[in-house]
Parts: sequence; structure tokens; C-alpha cells
Amino acid sequence: MDVDFLVIGSGIAGLSFALKASKLGKVAVVTKKAKVDTATNLAQGGVAAVLSATDTFDEHIHDTHASGDGLCDKAVVKMVIENGPARVEELIELGVDFIRNEKGELDLGREGGHSQRRVAHAYDLTGHEIERALVENVANNPNIEVFENHTLVDLLMVPGQDASGQKECVGAYILDEERNVIPYRAKVTVLCTGGTGKVYLYTTNPDIATGDGIAAAYRAGASVANLEFVQFHPTCLFHHLEKNFLISEAVRGEGARLVNAEGEGFMEKYEPDMKDLATRDKVARAIDQEMKENGCDCVYLDITHKSREFLQKRFPAIFGKCLSLGIDMSKDFIPVVPAAHYFCGGVITDQEGGTSVEGLYALGETSCTGLHGGNRLASNSLLEAVVYAENLFQYCQENWQEIEKRPLPEVDAWAAGTARELREEILINHNWDIIRRIMWNYVGIVRKKSRLELAQKRIAEIRQEIEEHYKNYFVTPNMIELRNISLLAALIIRAALKRKESRGLHYMLDYPTKKDAEKRGHTFSKYLR
Repeated sequence: MDVDFLVIGSGIAGLSFALKASKLGKVAVVTKKAKVDTATNLAQGGVAAVLSATDTFDEHIHDTHASGDGLCDKAVVKMVIENGPARVEELIELGVDFIRNEKGELDLGREGGHSQRRVAHAYDLTGHEIERALVENVANNPNIEVFENHTLVDLLMVPGQDASGQKECVGAYILDEERNVIPYRAKVTVLCTGGTGKVYLYTTNPDIATGDGIAAAYRAGASVANLEFVQFHPTCLFHHLEKNFLISEAVRGEGARLVNAEGEGFMEKYEPDMKDLATRDKVARAIDQEMKENGCDCVYLDITHKSREFLQKRFPAIFGKCLSLGIDMSKDFIPVVPAAHYFCGGVITDQEGGTSVEGLYALGETSCTGLHGGNRLASNSLLEAVVYAENLFQYCQENWQEIEKRPLPEVDAWAAGTARELREEILINHNWDIIRRIMWNYVGIVRKKSRLELAQKRIAEIRQEIEEHYKNYFVTPNMIELRNISLLAALIIRAALKRKESRGLHYMLDYPTKKDAEKRGHTFSKYLR
């Protein structure tokens, strides 16, 4: 398979770029599930941007830096936020139906960490609405071909054309539906595979979030950063019948309070200024502390002061899901717990999405652009995805004459060697479960050096076993995902041990304060062989 652009992932970043790149050449979009099985599709909040006369770029920039806890890249924050309104307008032109008020203006929501209402939304189905519009546009584009149920195995690397001796990326090995590994050669390869929430036992992410793009890029020699900053969303629905249903931050934006079983609010103790609208890192830690002190399994959201009519209209998906489980938001408290939600680290990119590997680019949650720093501000993720999709397209368009004439080199076919079929999936499932439990128990919201070192030792042993399995058996989607989460687990632990301070999403009991001199820092790692 030879294409101009190989886009791996079908969320907002991947599809936005694919639509733009199709103006220049042939695009292949590879996605390991169905097109809509993405974190974008599950996003409830919306897209944060300066969209009202009462808001300013300076205020949005300030809120982003405050949330990022001193680690945001100032130039990147300014660039992304100033480009935000134009990208929202572009989504509207593509057919995204954001909710408007009686005056026909965008009905803007407010979420934790925001000083203004600036979140364009489609009630609590924003991600679904964006994905719908993008998928429809892609389906009608003759220059884009989508390959569903195809899995990234590894990147295609060849010796570079310059004198540096560094290898460059010319595509990827892709596992198709018949379990054949096919080389997809491309002039531009873009990783848009999302985050890595499935490294943890409890997550709001879809099952596909196994860090595939970050792992493959790292194995190819790309630089990664800030892997210790794993964002735990404060309010995931706590119910035995529902494993990863998110209760949007917009619920607190509309006045919900976090309370204990007796209905007593507790955020005033931890964050007297912002209270329930503090940033996610602070709210998640407060809930974690409250649960540990009281020995309870969850806390609660109380929005019973709002009418049933309002709640059904503003939060149709959340209201319906809760009601199906016997929880009436207008009368009952909603039981919630924190869960792994967003990966602030990833493959380091420049402002065009370029990585340290020639020919390889990364967008969305797979990337580390410097926008989020130590903790992402709510609804800045979809904003980042569309801004960087445009930036990469502009770069490709400006350099298309040079990119287009690049020859695609000969590459080796995938060699299975003496590998055999793995008939016992229990070997994969067992290690998958162990990794996720270790990460949840030892590398979670609050960390300790001794626990991290224990986790590092256990993950190293498991990784060795996984690598042996990977060499000895034919690759399968489950084996690929297991290999990737084991690598990401090792990288997260190594990064957490390197940062000897508490900052943003990384809280260390051994180092409870910040290093004042460290105003901005990335944690780099080399591939663990």
C-alpha cells in the first residue's frame, strides 16, 4: 500500500488532518476498530476557545498556564488559543451543530479552571457530534480511504538521505483483518492514536487507548516527554454495571457540588477559592484524600437544586445513563470516583506536529506540544487537535513540491521467522490485568518513591516475558496492545521517578513541594531495552 499521507487514528486530530491533506494527495486512514471508536466520540465537554465579547485571549492564556502549573510552553499556548476561534468556525462549516441560545449565539459552557464561559458544546454529546460530522465528510471524499480493524504494529524505518546516519520514517507495518502484516509506505506518516488510559485499571477512555502511537514512535527513536503527567478525571460514574462512564466537568460548571455521603461539601477545605471548579489535578487529589480519610468507596455530585427539565436538556446522555441505573440526577446524588482520563505527555513535537524522526508527525493526545504542561485545562484537548491539524496541513502545503517528489524506498516484508500461533489468550489477559492493577495501586494520583520502585521492578519482569511472547508467536491485536501498555507503564514509572517534586498531576509524598527554580521542564527518556 503506497499513499502520500498515512494517518493512524480516526479521532478529531486524524480526521481533521485527513480532510485537509486530501487536497494535496492520496490519504489512507488506519484505525484499529471502527471509525467512531475514539476518545473524541466519548468527549462530553466541548471545545474551549475565546468565542464571546466578554472573554479575551489573555484570560484563556492565563487559565491554561495556571492549570499547567508552570510547565506550559508560552509560545505554544499563545499560538493555540489565538487560533482557536477560527478552528471552531471551521468545525461549524464542516457541519458540527454546536448548541446556540435564543439569540443564535453559541451557548457557551464553563468548566473547572476556566474563568469564563468559553466551551462550545453540543450538550454532553459534543464529541459524538464532532465525530459524526468528520466521518460524514471523510466518507464523501474520494481521496481518503479508511481501513477499519487494522492495527499499527511498528513504524517503517529506513536509513536517512542526509549524512547524519539517522533513520527516517516512511510508513508503518499494519496488521489487517486477516492477520497479515502489510507495509504501508507513505511520504508523510501521522500518529493520531490517542492516549493510554488502558494502562490503568480504572479509566474513562475507550478500550483502544493503549498508547500505540507513543510506543511505536519511541521504539523508532522519537523523543517523548512529560509521561509522568497522567490526568485522572475527578468524576467517573461509580457503579458496578458501568465501568468507564464519565460525568462531565460541565456538571460542576452548572453548579454541582462534590459532597460526602451525608451531603456535606468538602472542596472548601482543599480549594477555598475555586472550590468545586478547581483544576482537575486538585479536585482529583481532594477526592482521593477524602475517600482515604473516610474509608469510603466514592464521593458524590449533588445537582439536585436544578430542575429535572434543565438537567434533561443540558445533559441528555448523562441524565439518561444515570436514570437507567436508578439514579435520578434531579433527586439523587451521583456516585463518582477519579479515573485515568488524559495523557499530558507524549511524543515531542514542534508547532507543525513534527517529531524528532524525519517523516514522522504526531497530533492530538499522542503528542506533547507544550500546551498542557503539568495538567491539561478542561476542553483544551479538542482545541489542540484542530489547531495542530491545521498547522501540519499548512506545513505540508508550503513544502508539497519537495515532499511529493520524495521517492518511497524499498522496505522489507514482515518476517514472522519461526513464530507460531498463540492459542492461549489467558497468557495475554493475565499480564494485562497485572500491569493495570500495579499502575493503579502504585502509580496513581498520589505517589511514593518506594511504591514506584516496586512497580518498576514488577513491570520490568513482566515486560521481559511479554517480549519473549512477542518474538515466539504470530502478532495479534491483543499482543500488540499488551506490548504497548507494558512499555508505556515502564516509561511512566521512569518519568515519575525522575521528577523529584510535586507539580501538576504528579504528586510525590517524598517530595511534596515544587522546585521553584524549575519553571518549565520536560522529562526525556531513552528506549528501555
